[in-house]
Amino acid sequence: MHGPWLRKVRPVLAGYDLSLLKALIPPVSYIPDFMTPAPPRRSTSFESGLAAVAATPLPLVVAELTKLHEDTPHPMLPELIAKPAKALDRITSALEEYWHLAIEPDWRRMRALVQDDLAFRLEELASGGVERVFRNLHPSVNFRGDRIEIDRPYCCDGEPLPGQGLLLVPCVFAWPAALPVTAAPHVPTITYPPRGLGRLWEYQEDASESPLGDLVGKTRAAIVGHLDLPMSTTHLAHQLGVSAPTLSVHLSILRASGVVDSRRDGRAVLYYRTSLGDHLLSASRPAALASA
Repeated sequence: MHGPWLRKVRPVLAGYDLSLLKALIPPVSYIPDFMTPAPPRRSTSFESGLAAVAATPLPLVVAELTKLHEDTPHPMLPELIAKPAKALDRITSALEEYWHLAIEPDWRRMRALVQDDLAFRLEELASGGVERVFRNLHPSVNFRGDRIEIDRPYCCDGEPLPGQGLLLVPCVFAWPAALPVTAAPHVPTITYPPRGLGRLWEYQEDASESPLGDLVGKTRAAIVGHLDLPMSTTHLAHQLGVSAPTLSVHLSILRASGVVDSRRDGRAVLYYRTSLGDHLLSASRPAALASA
């Protein structure tokens, strides 16, 4: 699934020491919950998440690193457990460096996919309630009566606290399994792969030289081709090399024609291709590509 991303980041990470992060995040088994803090709101930032990790109470750091060492012993863990304040500094520094090298260059596209999934879940909640939200969240997750059942081997040391609620957190790297996090005192969370994950690493289609480009103009056709995921005007202008004011004019025309639409996400306005836009793009592809 993430082959294209891996091929790109492996050379970048060739000289980077991953030993600390590998000790803290084993391929299988427990991962310290303080390293994946629950986002305080729907739209958050890496910086706020890193600050939440850095603010973890030291007794909790010791407890969770000890549990990790019991489940998956590693020679680096005893020193981290013995000096939790220094451990937090090392962990946040490692996470920040990894973010800048491996994640940040593609974060806009990852975030667009995640935000698209969240918008869909909100529509499902509004139209069919909680049961509809969980109906197609993930094959291993079921909502039965007043219980959520997850078909996955898992063990936690504490029950969720009353009134904490439940957070659904789409994550592009949580694939193919859904990942439950329920140990107190953390907020119960289900991390799951977002809808449309298979298109994350696909290259946007260049429709400027297609019949659609002849019909609506090369710039507007390129806009339609790039909106496979929702994008802000700033993001799209960066992708196409077009000024934001010029782009806004084209988007207004496409929106009035029903080819694209928009929705607000916090302070940003995200544009996305409508079903009409999908049909126009599909019909303008060369026959060999359309049948592939």
